[in-house]
Amino acid sequence: MTTDGTEKSQRTASEAADPEELIRSRQYRRLLVLSAVIGVAVSLASWIFLEVTHAVQQRLYKDLPQSLGFDSPPWWWPLPILTVAGLLIAIAVVHLPGRGGHEPSEGLHTGAPTKPIELPGVLLAALATIGLGLVLGPEAPLIALGTGLSMLVLDRARRPVAEQARVVIAAAAAFAALATIFGSPVIGAVIIIEAAGLGGPTLPLVLLPGLMASGIGSLVFVGIGSVTGLSSGAYALPPLTLPPYSSPRVTDFLWVIILAMVTALVVFLVIRLAQLVRNLVARHAYLLITGACLLVGAVAILFAEITGESAEAVLFSGQDAMVDVVRQAGSLSIATLALLLVCKAVAWGVSMGAARGGPTFPAVFLGLVGGALCAHLPAFTETPAVGALIAAAVVSVLRLPLSAIIIALVITGAGAGVAPLIIVAVVVAYISTLALAARSRAGVPDGERAAG
Repeated sequence: MTTDGTEKSQRTASEAADPEELIRSRQYRRLLVLSAVIGVAVSLASWIFLEVTHAVQQRLYKDLPQSLGFDSPPWWWPLPILTVAGLLIAIAVVHLPGRGGHEPSEGLHTGAPTKPIELPGVLLAALATIGLGLVLGPEAPLIALGTGLSMLVLDRARRPVAEQARVVIAAAAAFAALATIFGSPVIGAVIIIEAAGLGGPTLPLVLLPGLMASGIGSLVFVGIGSVTGLSSGAYALPPLTLPPYSSPRVTDFLWVIILAMVTALVVFLVIRLAQLVRNLVARHAYLLITGACLLVGAVAILFAEITGESAEAVLFSGQDAMVDVVRQAGSLSIATLALLLVCKAVAWGVSMGAARGGPTFPAVFLGLVGGALCAHLPAFTETPAVGALIAAAVVSVLRLPLSAIIIALVITGAGAGVAPLIIVAVVVAYISTLALAARSRAGVPDGERAAG
């Protein structure tokens, strides 16, 4: 009797947990509607945040110097702005709940949904980081904004929301937030699926609300831009116009394998720099975070003074300068590209350790500059070099292989010829990154590893 009762209860639980059964239920259809509503709210909030951030950049680095009588910003201009950035980030990290949000030196992962009380600190740190010129992107703050707003809505619902539904809604909000900057609901979905480790039979339960939220949200995001006349793509990664490339050659594969390993090593060193800076600034937040921000400004000024190019090529997340790099790749000297690569990498590493934001956009820019530089190698050309190195840089910092492949394919507009090289670059860079991380952990005593 007991055995029959146990088997019956197990069958009942199994049937209740059947994803297809849940998808057909009325409660799930309500969940889809709620996901669409939250997608609209999150997309609107993301659009406001990105427009404010973009406006702050324009006012501080374009309009303010002209209003003060400068034809162009003087060489020292980034220093006072980055000093203010350091102080604001320190306030968010030290005094506000949530410590300013996700630490970018840890890559990109979703974690628990952001609590509504943590949103002010996250937004302050992100605005100070991205708007005032540090080398990080908006993807991590947007995930926090999306999940935080979704939790705020659910906390004020008339009826209590089940924990599983809260998790699904938070993921859907993250889908919608990322769709605003990658220009595609599908890219946002893939990143969240990989970053959160979603999969198995329950994947459709999260995927459908997420696609609903991001699809409706993308429509709202574009519509707001057309109505207001403001740019809805101020922070979207721009598609690049690269020379046609029909089919890969053996020499291309050889170069891609070598350069993917080199890219993984470079990104690994940048992350180690970020971790070092993170540990240092934790001791005296106000002084050392501000000092780190000034160091980023000094690196940008050094690049500008040596090359005669704008310091903004080193500052900011990099998406605004990508088209210019592709357009000028043939006229920029090898020395200029190499110095830009080094300065951007250093500024990125320091920013990841001291500030708050996402690591994806600078990784894309670093891969682009590296590709433009490596296009000068014998029997190698710009299109496969740029596509492969963007993919390798992204997977090395995010450790999300499928996301890296899709991002590289979309940005480069790569066809069938470049796609195999991008895939090979991702596989080689991903394995190299894991090997470097394992070797690094093996060299740390257990006591120090536990303390870290």
